[in-house]
Amino acid sequence: MSTAPTAPRTMRTAREAAIGLEHGAGGQAMRELIRDLLGAGFDEGPGTAVGLQAMDDGAVLPLGDRWLVITTDSHVIQPPFFPGGDIGRLAVSGTVNDLAMMGAAVPLALTSSVILEEGFPRRDLERILASIRIACTEAGVTVVTGDTKVMGKGEIDGIALNTTGIALTDRFVTDAGLLPGDRILVTGTMGDHGLAVMAARHALQLEGELLSDVAPINGLVRAALGAAPEGIVALKDPTRGGLASALHEMADKSGVGIVLQELEVPLTDQARAAGELLGIDPLHVANEGKAVLGVRPESVDAVLAALRGHPQGRQARMVGTCTEERPGRVVLDTGFGRRLLTEPHGEPLPRIC
Repeated sequence: MSTAPTAPRTMRTAREAAIGLEHGAGGQAMRELIRDLLGAGFDEGPGTAVGLQAMDDGAVLPLGDRWLVITTDSHVIQPPFFPGGDIGRLAVSGTVNDLAMMGAAVPLALTSSVILEEGFPRRDLERILASIRIACTEAGVTVVTGDTKVMGKGEIDGIALNTTGIALTDRFVTDAGLLPGDRILVTGTMGDHGLAVMAARHALQLEGELLSDVAPINGLVRAALGAAPEGIVALKDPTRGGLASALHEMADKSGVGIVLQELEVPLTDQARAAGELLGIDPLHVANEGKAVLGVRPESVDAVLAALRGHPQGRQARMVGTCTEERPGRVVLDTGFGRRLLTEPHGEPLPRIC
């Protein structure tokens, strides 16, 4: 009796052989793609302090007695206009915030590349550009150079933006500086952006106003760094994959465990209700105007005071503690017991930034 030959172990499944939406949505899938493919073969340049292999929010290069920070980001959100913002505000905020997450809270300049689909409404482009200008004013930065391309009908979905940001800083911060005993702080409510985009995309009828939190927060981060320059040892913006993904990445790179106090994580009533309705944990959903900070225990009070004294940080909370146990893992303390908090394979809502 003959049997079909067994497929060789080296043969990839269809899922492994093709790129899926999850590969651009944060979480494990995207990190693995960058580590195994997109970032492979690029050696660090001479003197590079933080490069591509670090998979942080930006690169850090020496420039005299200071550090030059560079970051780049692309934006393909659908829909391009959503409650609380649009793709233009998102592009500026995301880039400025990535610089701030490296400790560079005073941006020097941005670049902006625009790729448009033939037939894209001119009035929508004007609205997006106006939003870019407003966000730049809020962040204290401007666009100094850029590029424009137009593709044929159906070759791109409306509009895509790419932005690059540069800044100088005297001290940079990575996402990997945590030690056991350090505290985890968040600057405000979680899950607002992703849930607002989902509600707009699917025309969900929800009670209350659910708005994206998209905003440049470099001023907020600057206030925190000013309050405890040496006390903030790790920074991360909980974008794709949300707070859960950010904490897993920070814990893994730092070699610590993190205990997250669920009852301390701030959520709006609207985000909580939307998450329950959709069956999505807000801890897995993206934010575009919040930061996660790793802080030395003796600096927590000063950092919290600085955050809460800023209009964007009034709901800042201490939500977790780093431990020696379970390095690379995040334990969720629900108030009734503890369980491992899973890292999302991919953001439950693709194309949210």
